[in-house]
Amino acid sequence: MKVLQDEQRITVMEGPWTPVDVIKQVVDEGTQEDPFYVMNLGEVVNRYHRWKELMPRVEPFYAVKCNDDKVLVSTLAALGAGFDCASKAEIQLITSLGVKPDRIIFANPAKMASHIRYSAAVGVDLMTFDSEIELLKIKQHMPHAQLVIRIRCDAAVAQCPLGIKFGCDPVSEAPRLLKLAAVLGLEVVGVSFHVGSGAAETEVYARGIQWARALFTSAARAGHRMRLLDLGGGFAGGSHSCLAHVAQVINNALETHFPERSVQVIAEPGRYFAAAAYTLATMVHAKREVASKDGADQDETHTMYFVNDGVYGSFNCVLYDHQQVVAEPLVPSTAAPRPCSVWGPSCDGLDCVLPSSLLPPLAPGAWLLWRDMGAYTLPVASPFNGFPVPRVLTVIDAALWAVLKDLWPISEAHFVHGGPIVVPQTPPLSPPSPAACPSPSPSPSPSPGHSQPSPSSSPPHSPALAPLDDSHSRLVFVECALK
Repeated sequence: MKVLQDEQRITVMEGPWTPVDVIKQVVDEGTQEDPFYVMNLGEVVNRYHRWKELMPRVEPFYAVKCNDDKVLVSTLAALGAGFDCASKAEIQLITSLGVKPDRIIFANPAKMASHIRYSAAVGVDLMTFDSEIELLKIKQHMPHAQLVIRIRCDAAVAQCPLGIKFGCDPVSEAPRLLKLAAVLGLEVVGVSFHVGSGAAETEVYARGIQWARALFTSAARAGHRMRLLDLGGGFAGGSHSCLAHVAQVINNALETHFPERSVQVIAEPGRYFAAAAYTLATMVHAKREVASKDGADQDETHTMYFVNDGVYGSFNCVLYDHQQVVAEPLVPSTAAPRPCSVWGPSCDGLDCVLPSSLLPPLAPGAWLLWRDMGAYTLPVASPFNGFPVPRVLTVIDAALWAVLKDLWPISEAHFVHGGPIVVPQTPPLSPPSPAACPSPSPSPSPSPGHSQPSPSSSPPHSPALAPLDDSHSRLVFVECALK
């Protein structure tokens, strides 16, 4: 299994520390101006073992769309997770890491023909459908596919409802599609549903499992040999979320409707693994006092804080994922909180992160923490208006590294032991073209067999963190040990 490219480095940390402590260390250096993430890999590992402990029958197939961080997906692959991919590019990413095709489900009920052909070429046979058109398309481009019918099963409350777009009716549509698949000579092997991303109702899983049982019977009558149940996503991922209650509902429903162990049960958690593992740090670079709209007293003011990341960057989750973000001063203050709002760096008036909040007075240069920012943030962020997407630095606790280094086929050269905490800065803008300015004098070439150090190279025995890839670097901080 391939995990990292040659230019990627992970710093191994010794001694006690927390992500917030390291953010303070980075900020105290006084040179950091761009926003950045801390990714706590220990949180991901801990959640994987928690999942296996609470739901031993349910195999997690991580939803890549939630966060395609290479360190995150590589670690889940090393731990034994499967993957829910929705496109050719996501399949390419996961297979490039060495994940076997039978650990991938192409869970997009409305696929492009070229993506189906690619899936067939690389051996990803398992895929979902919910319509006649999709069956005909699969018949044409991949008749040997192992199909999973996706039914609609909506939670009463969900952060992002999905039934409005995908899923056939389990009573009126699904039986007919199962018969059509049999007529076309296609093999249906399972049933899937998705209760909605960030579901707030747990009993919905029991409903979905009950409907799936009925469809197993209908499929058998149509000649299909059913062997797979896919519970989809919807699992909460915040720091204070609890998996225990939903696990109890799922386990009870499985024992009632699928007591036989011959049926493989999977799920597609995304934010459960990604959300709490990432903490974002942003800097207040400007502020403005305006008259309060709510107060009759004209002397009452409202503070507008401008930070270096906004809704076109990490906080796209406010617009697209309906996330309720919370700002927390990096340095605690005893001053009374005051009415304020938080705004992104772009020149767009819609770039508002928090329209109304309460924070202690902050001066330009102060930093804010934003927890639970790993789900549906980085994959959607863009450098609109020229403001950079936050970097993510990679650091791993020595105790966890000692275990994972045997699961990761990475050479010792990929790790840096010790060294200062350094956030890789955004690459400088490209220099003007040669036509606009004269070419500089050529630098002398290094002697054969000798490398020429960069002016910014770290001194010996004081390694700095290196970028993970061209888009952004990863900082992985670990405070939880493997069980």
